[in-house]
Amino acid sequence: MESIKIGNIEAIDVHGHFGRYQTGSWIYRELMSGDLSLVEKRAKQANTRLTIVSPLEAFFPEPGNPLNANKKAIKLVRNKEAFLLWVVVDPKRPETFEQAKVLISERKCVGIKIHPLLHDYPISKYGGKIFEFAARHNIAVQSHSGQKNCMPDDFIVFANSFLDVKIIISHLGCSDNQNLFLQINAILRSKYHNLFTDTSSFRSIFPGLIELAVENVGADRILYGTDTPLYFAPCQRARIDNADIPDSAKLLILRENALRIFKIRLV
Repeated sequence: MESIKIGNIEAIDVHGHFGRYQTGSWIYRELMSGDLSLVEKRAKQANTRLTIVSPLEAFFPEPGNPLNANKKAIKLVRNKEAFLLWVVVDPKRPETFEQAKVLISERKCVGIKIHPLLHDYPISKYGGKIFEFAARHNIAVQSHSGQKNCMPDDFIVFANSFLDVKIIISHLGCSDNQNLFLQINAILRSKYHNLFTDTSSFRSIFPGLIELAVENVGADRILYGTDTPLYFAPCQRARIDNADIPDSAKLLILRENALRIFKIRLV
């Protein structure tokens, strides 16, 4: 592993977006928006080979339009080698499951993305429907976590019940109550090896948090994510490259975990 220069490793970003950010003040809307070309430009700056995206139109303006957004998104990413797609599902809209059944058959789709906060439903109530669907179709689930309707502990029962479903409780360190360990503690309390987090929270740049996460749950439970274009992807990449963890752990976070979980074959 000593011969590998981590900065030369092409990463896989498992948590990206594209489109218009449509909440908050005008400056937030302007700075946190970006089309696929901008997302790809920043990914190249961060030496990222693949970015797995979901369309911001599926969430904004709240509660978004997942059906229309997914339909547009698959057309946009279908012939772009730099991108894979999360299909956004809202369990309060049964038609999104029907759409997902079709889209997940495409090689470009890695699984389903859920956002209980913005779509306004408690994961504790709707999780059974979501994870049964994921288990039936053998796909991963990525969810916002750490805020209303989707606290990390709420996912433990589903991770322990649906052993074959890989669940990513995103945004390491994200918390409404300033508890930076919510995602870490949930992973520790899960019984099996199917609950993960990603580094897509701005709090992941806090000194020591990545290191503590690796120390407590292991690098094989953490994936590289940037939340691009909401955050500046090269900054998020630099945090991993310069983390005080072994290069072997950085390699797992930056790409090896994603290759394994999503069965990605790079050519």
